[in-house]
Amino acid sequence: MTDGIICSGVDRAALLPQDKDYVYDFSQNPGRFADRKTFPALVGTGGSLAVGILPPCGMSFLHIHPRSAELFAVIEGRVLTEAVLEAGVVDADGKPRVIRTDLGPNMMTVFPGGAFHTQLNPECTNASIVAAFPSEDPGIGLILPQTFALDDEWLETQFGDVSTDETAKLRASLPTGLFLQAEGCKKKCGIQTE
Repeated sequence: MTDGIICSGVDRAALLPQDKDYVYDFSQNPGRFADRKTFPALVGTGGSLAVGILPPCGMSFLHIHPRSAELFAVIEGRVLTEAVLEAGVVDADGKPRVIRTDLGPNMMTVFPGGAFHTQLNPECTNASIVAAFPSEDPGIGLILPQTFALDDEWLETQFGDVSTDETAKLRASLPTGLFLQAEGCKKKCGIQTE
């Protein structure tokens, strides 16, 4: 190794002296995301992986992965997805193209690198999912929380006729965390609103 940079397969193997270093237990890791930081065996592989449960009516925040595409698969349950590709990709009406999928067990879709995307479990049971990334560090950008981190003047310019009070209300109403729950689905499933 040179200054912490992996130079060869021998250098990489030196990071992993025990057989157990080649095992990642998703059930023992709350983030359920194996990347080069949480699972050093991935260093030099060019990939990372997440597994998870999307709860009934659960929805991910609109997000991007700035350094990777995402291969998203449903193992059990049903998941609806939407993705908006990069600027300039338009539909027949000249509007931004939105890719919508309805995935069941053993089905997958791809979100190209940098595409805005979100996933929703529209059912009253859990959905088991796997997300693979052809990057050891795909990163994540949460569109709304990061947008509303901008200064009021910047937001008012971007959104047009929006007052500082309206901007403050919008900021205060943003949920925290990575997941939301769809209200219409919660009613259908009898899930109590907190």
